[in-house]
Amino acid sequence: MIDPFSLPTRISAIVSDRAASTPHAPALAEAGRTWSYAALQQEVESCAERLRGLGVRPGDRVMLVSENCVAQVALLFAIASLDAWSINVNARLSAHEIAAVRAHCTPRRVLYTTGASPDALAHAARDGAAAVDTAGAAGGLMAGPLDAACVPEPVQAGGDQVAALVYTTGTTGRPKGVMLTHANLLFVAATSSALRGLRPSDHASGVLPVSHVYGLASVMLGTLYAGACLHLAPRFSADALLAQIRGGVLSIVQGVPAMYAKLVALAGPRNAPIPSRLRFCYAGGSPLDPALKRDVEALLGLPLHNGYGLTESAPTVSQTRLDAPRADTSVGLPIPGVAVRIVDAAGTDVAPGDAGELWVRGPNVMAGYYRDPQQTAQALRGGWLATGDVARRDADGALFVLGRIKELIIRGGFKVYPLEVEAALNAHPRVLQSAVVGMPLPAGDEEVVAFVEAAGPLGDDALRDWLRPRLAPYKRPARIVFLDALPAAPNGKILKSRLRQRLPA
Repeated sequence: MIDPFSLPTRISAIVSDRAASTPHAPALAEAGRTWSYAALQQEVESCAERLRGLGVRPGDRVMLVSENCVAQVALLFAIASLDAWSINVNARLSAHEIAAVRAHCTPRRVLYTTGASPDALAHAARDGAAAVDTAGAAGGLMAGPLDAACVPEPVQAGGDQVAALVYTTGTTGRPKGVMLTHANLLFVAATSSALRGLRPSDHASGVLPVSHVYGLASVMLGTLYAGACLHLAPRFSADALLAQIRGGVLSIVQGVPAMYAKLVALAGPRNAPIPSRLRFCYAGGSPLDPALKRDVEALLGLPLHNGYGLTESAPTVSQTRLDAPRADTSVGLPIPGVAVRIVDAAGTDVAPGDAGELWVRGPNVMAGYYRDPQQTAQALRGGWLATGDVARRDADGALFVLGRIKELIIRGGFKVYPLEVEAALNAHPRVLQSAVVGMPLPAGDEEVVAFVEAAGPLGDDALRDWLRPRLAPYKRPARIVFLDALPAAPNGKILKSRLRQRLPA
């Protein structure tokens, strides 16, 4: 188990410590170029100097509009080294979404990595941003106007200092700023690194957005904490990732199920795994269905490990272990140092094996929601984080997540978990991915509606015939809607809030 008291107090120490101990080891790779830990530390120090020149003070909020790139990583560590807070948002968000985050966090400055992201450049133009005089990886950086009215937050001497505000819309569509401390992020980085068995010789895929907590803490910070090399890509491309795997570039891949589904669809049916030097692959960020797990394992010739987390837990709560891969889709055991409970509506522990709300406690749990004491009080209860997810534990303690409480569908008095219906849909060989939501009906009843992205010709009747022996009548969708592509966030997570907007009033 990682001792939280043995960790540094700032995430910026990850790079500075490695630059001192292994300066020439590769840290980041991007577009055919590699940065050593010493070179990355120089970028961090250069960015910190520029930020001071832009008026950034300890305790200030600094918003970064970017896509994965070396400049983004250097800026995140530079912001941390100044004791400021980073608000890292993906440049692929709409102007409206970015404006909502900005209005809530009131940053001292908004920065745009325009050299690496055309979308960031478009946002910068709308903001009236000006070019920042900088060289190296941060070339192409632009900064919006200084907010002279910004009031800095108090600075904490230890790891309780907030490192990042990570915004999540959850199931409500309203952005909430999750305050993650340096201690939160360092604990997850160190634990993720250890559980993945990472070593300095590893080369990990960096395609998951660093603006998302999974890409930030588990992938980016966890990889660099181990002294390994992270291969950054601004956006996911199934072709590019498959080429990296086949070319022996990567030894570690972490992704969301939607990403793996596209890999499988691109590679096609397999009689044997593709050649690679992969030794570990992991899925997280959204539910994994059994059919996809089997297909990925056939493609890569490795167990596909699974895990569970949420932004409020920085994010990792549980994962399957390297030495104990599972054939099912359990999200594994709680990570060392993290405790879990499964409770009923009154907050009382349920009987072993029963389903209930998952509560979490540990060094990974957020400090709270920024400027939202009411939501914080609802989520943090006596030191426990109420996740809003329904889960159960099997006899050996492994967790199975059944879905969001707010997404539970009540049909004719029966409970329908969307995840179970989605698993049955996704098992069809021509279904790429699916999403199931409830449509309200009179008298408090609901109708099951399935949105499906097909990988080939597929009719409504054929899919209903497929579901008939696999689901009880009350679980079968009353409506099936075929879409060319399901709406997804930059991290690949399906946006059910947008699908609900398609339902009739």
